[in-house]
Amino acid sequence: MSNYILAIDQGTTSSRALVFDTDSRICGLGQAPFTQHYPANGWVEHDGNEIWRTTLASCQAALTAAGISAGQVACIGITNQRETTVVWDRATGEPVAPAIVWQDRRTSAYCEELKQQGLEATVQAKTGLLLDSYFSATKLRWLLENVPGLRARADRGELAFGTIDTFLLWRLTGGRSHCTDATNASRTMLFNIHTQQWDSDLLALFSIPQSLLPEVKDCAADYGHSDSALLGAAIPITGILGDQQAAAFGQCCFTAGLAKSTYGTGCFLLLNTGASPLVSSAGLLTTVAYRLDGKTHYAIEGSIFMAGATMQWLRDELHLVDDVRESEHLARATDPESSVYLVPAFTGLGAPYWDADARGAIFGLTRDSNSGDIVTAALMSVCYQTRDLVTAIAQDGTELRQLRVDGGMATNNFVLQMLANVLDCEVLRPDITETTALGAAYVAGLRAGLFASLDSISQHWRLDRAFQPEQDAGWRERKYQGWLEAVRRTRGH
Repeated sequence: MSNYILAIDQGTTSSRALVFDTDSRICGLGQAPFTQHYPANGWVEHDGNEIWRTTLASCQAALTAAGISAGQVACIGITNQRETTVVWDRATGEPVAPAIVWQDRRTSAYCEELKQQGLEATVQAKTGLLLDSYFSATKLRWLLENVPGLRARADRGELAFGTIDTFLLWRLTGGRSHCTDATNASRTMLFNIHTQQWDSDLLALFSIPQSLLPEVKDCAADYGHSDSALLGAAIPITGILGDQQAAAFGQCCFTAGLAKSTYGTGCFLLLNTGASPLVSSAGLLTTVAYRLDGKTHYAIEGSIFMAGATMQWLRDELHLVDDVRESEHLARATDPESSVYLVPAFTGLGAPYWDADARGAIFGLTRDSNSGDIVTAALMSVCYQTRDLVTAIAQDGTELRQLRVDGGMATNNFVLQMLANVLDCEVLRPDITETTALGAAYVAGLRAGLFASLDSISQHWRLDRAFQPEQDAGWRERKYQGWLEAVRRTRGH
């Protein structure tokens, strides 16, 4: 049997594919960026066909880089940007409208209307989610209501809906598989996380025909085979996880109390709560961590919309750095007592505020403020927003003493040291920071028989570096209170 796994990691700004062996080594990588579209204030769209083309090209490049053929690959795992909403023609596989991205805020007013009708408690009780435009349900409703002819076509059964995993699966299998996994389903706001079924009451609330929806499977399951014409062989597709759940899987957060935080385009902190869902009263989300052999494990999640995307903004729009890696050097050269705060509410604020109307702002500028102060404030905003999440976790009755981190920003030692200082907890960076793709590989390999159990997978986790708090409580609270004041002003309170 082959020991290679092809992991597709379809993200918000690029499509990637990695080839892993069963020792968790990266043998090959392919990556291609794709276009971000901003057609109106607060709107973010992707071209589904461009996502598919870049994904396929990345898979081909990863196999070439690994020096192997598709016939040597045991299985494929898929992980994806969650909540992003695609509708396509069942006959052709062609998207019938641009994909509405998770960051998109066009349905915020509609969500407010539902809140005013007192429906948020019902939605949260069924889905673990808050009424917010972040999730797929209102995006799908918007497409059906606003794209001419879509509602009628949906009613006739001509269209299919999916998050990105489902769309890629459809394309990979030549339209033979219309499926998703429980983690992605749990982010649509249409899925009852207690019954593990699409919820008829929610479908009625959002006017969604059930014929649009994919079948929901375990994370490790038989999802079909790739069309042999695409990669050169028909490869079993045996695992799907939403990107943040995949990162937690790759970080081996398999037991209650283990937590990870991924610093990519946004920042997402997941804390495993075990077999019982924990309902947050502090603005966090209850979600499916993974479902294996029909058994569901849950997590609470805090979602921050802007992390690495803030650094991209500094690079691409303000031109304060030519490469985001320069930010670490700039931050180390900046006065640690700088009073500059940047609140990156470019698409509103996520957990625990859930303020769709907030917009980005910089506070504390003085005549001697410079680019280094602003870059450092952007990096620190990631630490402060994580502190917001950890504070909410504490309000829900759980104390976080250790945090496993990954994602692009996890290579920045300044950020991780400041994170430990601001949180007053140990921050652990694993040897492999490609944990999102690794999680997809693990779950696919589990189904394919390459890994015997979760315990055997846990043995692959290796520490690169641990960061311990170096600042006292006075510094920590003074800096954090300055952040809270900046957030208060940003929200106009």
